Amino acid sequence: MSDIRNLLIRGSEKVIEHYRVLLAGARTESERQLYQARIEREQRLLDALQGGVPDRSAA
Repeated sequence: MSDIRNLLIRGSEKVIEHYRVLLAGARTESERQLYQARIEREQRLLDALQGGVPDRSAA
């Protein structure tokens, strides 16, 4: 079970990084809002996977 959890955590971290790249290149405010919302949603999922412990790199 721990292996699956670790896989999900790594996947969520990759998704967040992907959206951060997209956010950096966003051309419109609506794109920025969309990517920021997706980052926040994925961060909440990641926090839940990690047992509610906030990610130290997400500042």
